[in-house]
Amino acid sequence: MRIEEISSRLRPDTDGIYATPGSSDVSYSAHGHEDCFGVEDRSFWFRHRNQCISSMIRNHPFSGGPLLDIGGGNGYVAQRLAKDGYDVLLLEPGATGARNARQHRKLEHVACAKVEDAGFRPGSFGAIGMFDVIEHIDQDRAFLEHIAPLLTTGGLLYLTVPCHQWLWSQADVHAGHFRRHTRRSLEVLLEGLFGIEYLSFFFRPLVLPQYLLRALPYRLGFDRNGILSTEAEHGSHQGLAVRMIDTLLQAEARQIAADRHIDFGASCLVAATLR
Repeated sequence: MRIEEISSRLRPDTDGIYATPGSSDVSYSAHGHEDCFGVEDRSFWFRHRNQCISSMIRNHPFSGGPLLDIGGGNGYVAQRLAKDGYDVLLLEPGATGARNARQHRKLEHVACAKVEDAGFRPGSFGAIGMFDVIEHIDQDRAFLEHIAPLLTTGGLLYLTVPCHQWLWSQADVHAGHFRRHTRRSLEVLLEGLFGIEYLSFFFRPLVLPQYLLRALPYRLGFDRNGILSTEAEHGSHQGLAVRMIDTLLQAEARQIAADRHIDFGASCLVAATLR
């Protein structure tokens, strides 16, 4: 991949990170990338999500160009996909995340910019990934309409999203989410633009803990001034409860690897084809 051939604006800096003039705010925790980078490699949550994403893409592959990982953060997902053999361009508007992806995760193709500013040429990508990103975008449908022309004919969109508005908590507020999704809301969001090939819930074992420890206290007004630490949120301490959940998640990962659909969970995986 030669980034100069697919973008009219991105140019490399001395660290090999591509950038473009101009930037604007994104709805994300101010310290999100820094906090996550410290736990990603030890977290069952990130590990399981990566395994499920990898299986979904293997079962629903793309062709015709590289994968654009929008809002790819520190490069945890992109690093896995690159190891799987895919050509990946990580696009991250936050300087901390882009630097971590390039310098620490050693990703070859990293750009620090918003997709609206990057100047990508139409039809540049065989797939676009947005892994826990679309919920950070207020005008999400308009955003998808904007990025759809960047895909080749029949290109794939891959998503992961948090689910169920009744699981809304201070963690969502802190993360800068605008919404949590349902199967129906995803169908409406993609309708007429992308056709859903695969949709499965995952993180089923986390629904009850998230409700009892986050959503219910938030509804009762008990935790609106604070949230669990990033380590506690993503289970990087490997205690007994985490090991039990991890065992349950391994069974879930096997179902997704077999291309089966899980009908309930705290998050959702989607593979959808450009119409």
